[in-house]
Amino acid sequence: MRPILMKGHERPLTFLRYNRDGDLLFSCAKDHTPNVWFADNGDRLGTYRGHNGAVWSCDVSRDSTRLITGSADQTAKLWDVQTGAELFTFRFDAPARSVEFAIGDGLAVITTDNFMGNVPTAQVKRIADDPDDQSEESLLVISGIKGRINRAVWGPLNRTIITAGEDATVRIWDTEECDNLLITVTGTCLNESDKEQGHQKTITSLSKSADWSHFLTGSLDKSAKLWDTRTLTLIKTYVTERPVNAVDISPLLDHVVIGGGQDAMNVTMTDRRAGKFEAKFFHKILQEEIGGVKGHFGPINALAFNPDGRSFSSGGEDGYVRLHHFDSDYFNIKI
Repeated sequence: MRPILMKGHERPLTFLRYNRDGDLLFSCAKDHTPNVWFADNGDRLGTYRGHNGAVWSCDVSRDSTRLITGSADQTAKLWDVQTGAELFTFRFDAPARSVEFAIGDGLAVITTDNFMGNVPTAQVKRIADDPDDQSEESLLVISGIKGRINRAVWGPLNRTIITAGEDATVRIWDTEECDNLLITVTGTCLNESDKEQGHQKTITSLSKSADWSHFLTGSLDKSAKLWDTRTLTLIKTYVTERPVNAVDISPLLDHVVIGGGQDAMNVTMTDRRAGKFEAKFFHKILQEEIGGVKGHFGPINALAFNPDGRSFSSGGEDGYVRLHHFDSDYFNIKI
């Protein structure tokens, strides 16, 4: 499995996202400029210029016409995917961390950090069909969480939002009141993860299964955990040798991929083994490690399976995106 090395960023990668069709790959980094690539051959298609700070995450609409990004410059931006034009800017009093479109692309959830006295929040914005009609007003505000919210994603049918972050707790929030167009409502917490069974350190990443029945979290406690989306029951735990920065679930096989490594301040960039920089694959059901992919000269910060399950991408502290197409041996792994 020979990787395709994609060098379009000058600083560490932070996030990767495929579009629904799996033909485009979007990358975010600390260098202010998200990129879009052809997911087959790794050729760069374009860039999105307008942020003035690190870009922490992105999401693309179901029809691949719009991109949303969240940045340390205290904004989230909507973009035209094809032209790279900036369509709208949501402004906040703190860095925007996690962004995701809801089913139907009519809503988006955006998290803001605890910064300069501001409490961390997850805010739901309505996404207008016409950018000229777009408003900055929030329909729902989730607050009361201690510590930064690193990820906020929509649950099934947009009825809930799942959050995770610095306080090591996964929470499920009710979004039913988003239907009230007249007022901004405060989110209600429906459930939260068990503190003994759950993570013991910061949750860095969260990825949903293709059918949304379960999701995977990664943590600095050197583990990844699989959860039931409806009940928040812990299903499986995958133990690694390194802090986990990124996780994803295969849409094709019963596999999960986990990546990370020691903090950039604590490792050299010259020894790929010393910092545990491999992307590790585990059997989702049996919880056993089935293989690993090396190559990054620094911690892995982002991972994403192609929606067809036949390739995956990794983004590292070294500034590279590595695109891997699985060979036939991968699909014949037996345990």
